[in-house]
Amino acid sequence: MDEMTDSTPHLLRVDLQRSLRHSGIHPEELPAFQRILLTTDGMVTEMLEAFFWERMTVIKLSQEQTKTTEENIDLEIDEGTSVIKREILLQGKESKLNRLYASSILVPDRLDQKMRDGLFKSKRPIGLLILEDRLETFREILDCGRLPDPIAAKSFGIPPETLIVYRTYRVFATRKPIMLITEKFHPGLGETKE
Repeated sequence: MDEMTDSTPHLLRVDLQRSLRHSGIHPEELPAFQRILLTTDGMVTEMLEAFFWERMTVIKLSQEQTKTTEENIDLEIDEGTSVIKREILLQGKESKLNRLYASSILVPDRLDQKMRDGLFKSKRPIGLLILEDRLETFREILDCGRLPDPIAAKSFGIPPETLIVYRTYRVFATRKPIMLITEKFHPGLGETKE
């Protein structure tokens, strides 16, 4: 296994180490909670709720079923494949603070009807829908970094040029990628609990 640096612990997953090598992010420089969110493959919603001791609400910014205009190698789909594109915020129910911005592309033909119904008829996070469906999944981190994102910045109430930590990963079920998710974390996340 390639080493990132001499000071990088071998605690990180191989896919994450590969992403970090290209990103310029040094996890040890992030607040501890952001480091956990960046490196885990667990349910982010539950971690946010535990850290802030507050229920998270899904705010759907957009969701549409459409057809791809080109091949998507990460999802292993061809041009013209039906996909669901979705953008959401995870917002504290009481605080009304936006903690996370996420965009995702899902392949509905690889999801069962219960999961598809949950995406369109509920305001539950994808991770909770996976849990409720008892869907066995594997997550592979493809990319991470720190970039400005004016849309996420506006949602977080910060200047548009602010660098925002993100990660992109794909979720597999029955050995096929079923979704591609990019999560962007509020830059102050984890510095304080307020």
